[in-house]
Amino acid sequence: MSNYNRRRFLKAGGALLAAGTLPISLVELAFGKDRKQNFTFAYVSDSHITHVRGKQFVRNWDRGLIRAVAETNLLDPKPDFIFYGGDIAQLGKPEEIDHGLEILSGLHGDVHYVMGEHDYYLDLGEHWRKRLGPDHYSFNHKGVHFVVLNSILTFDDWMYDKWSSGEERMGQMARLDNPQGSPFMVGEQQRAWLKKDLDAVSKDTPVVVFSHSPLQKIYQGWNFWTDDAEQVQALLKPFDKVTVLYGHVHQIQYNQIDNISFHAAMATAWPWPYPSSYRQQAAHVPKLTVDMNRADPFFERDATGWQFINLDTGNVDVSYVLPDNSNRVVAWSDAAGHPVDTRYQAEADRIPPQTHY
Repeated sequence: MSNYNRRRFLKAGGALLAAGTLPISLVELAFGKDRKQNFTFAYVSDSHITHVRGKQFVRNWDRGLIRAVAETNLLDPKPDFIFYGGDIAQLGKPEEIDHGLEILSGLHGDVHYVMGEHDYYLDLGEHWRKRLGPDHYSFNHKGVHFVVLNSILTFDDWMYDKWSSGEERMGQMARLDNPQGSPFMVGEQQRAWLKKDLDAVSKDTPVVVFSHSPLQKIYQGWNFWTDDAEQVQALLKPFDKVTVLYGHVHQIQYNQIDNISFHAAMATAWPWPYPSSYRQQAAHVPKLTVDMNRADPFFERDATGWQFINLDTGNVDVSYVLPDNSNRVVAWSDAAGHPVDTRYQAEADRIPPQTHY
C-alpha cells in the first residue's frame, strides 16, 4: 500500500474520531493473485443486541451498531463488501436477531455474516439460518479466497442432553468462567468441508478466513478457545499466506503461528479486559502472542476505535486509531518473524486506563 493511501486512510479515520468512533475495520488487500489493484472490505462485529420487553432494547448496544453502520457508509474508498463477525444478539432471541438485522440493513453494499455463539445456542442457529442462510461457505474475490466458518459448535452431548430448555443452554454458554460451559470447535463435518474447499485452491492464492472464536487456544476460562484449532490450522498450513480475522474477544489481539496471521476485531457493544486481569483458570497463550496493554473495563469505549489492516506484502500490519489512548501500529518484523507492537509501552509509561483495575 502506498504512503499516500495510508495517509488518506488515517486522515479519514481522524475525521471520524472527532465525532467519536466505534470499532469498524477497513481491510486493504493488495496481494490478490494475478491482480494489481487493491481492494478493501469493512468489518463490524459483536453488537449483542439485547431485548428488554415489548419493543424495548438496550439502548447502548443499539446505538453502537447504528453508529457503526453510519460510519461504514462513510468509508472512503468505498469497501467492496462488508463482513459482520457474529453475535448480533445477546441471548439469541428472534427479536434480537431481527432488530439487529434491521439496523444492519442500512449498510450500503453486500454483507457477509459469521455466526456467533450468542446467535446460536438458544435454537441452535435455526432463526439465524432462516434469515441469513448457510453458516459456513466460501467465495473468491479479485484473486483472494475467502472462507467463513462456524467455529462456535461444541460436543453433541453438551448441546442436546444437559439442558431443560434452549434458554438454559444459551444462559450457560453466555457466562464467563463457567465450570458448566463447553469449548467451541469447528467440528469434524465442517473440517471435511474445509479440506475439500481448500483442495481446489492453488497454494499461492492468498486465503482469508473468518471465524467468530479465535482459531487458536488463548484462554479457556472465557472460551477464547477453539478446541480443534490445531486441526484447522493444519488444513491452512500448505498455503503461502493466510490471515484469520475473528470477533468474540472484544479486544485487540494479534498473533502469528507459522504461515497464519491472526487478528481480532473489536466490538461495537463493549470492551473486555484482557484475561490476565480476571484470571480464575490457567491461561494458555500461544507462544508467539505479544502481550498488549489491556482495556479499561470501566470505560465503555476503551479498546474501541479504527483498526486498519494492511496486507500489502501478505504480512499483516495493523494501525490502531484509539480514542482516549495512544495510536499504535502492530507491524510485521522480519527480525522477529512475527508482528510486534512498534511502540510497546513500559509499565511506568502507561496512562491510567491501562494501569488501574
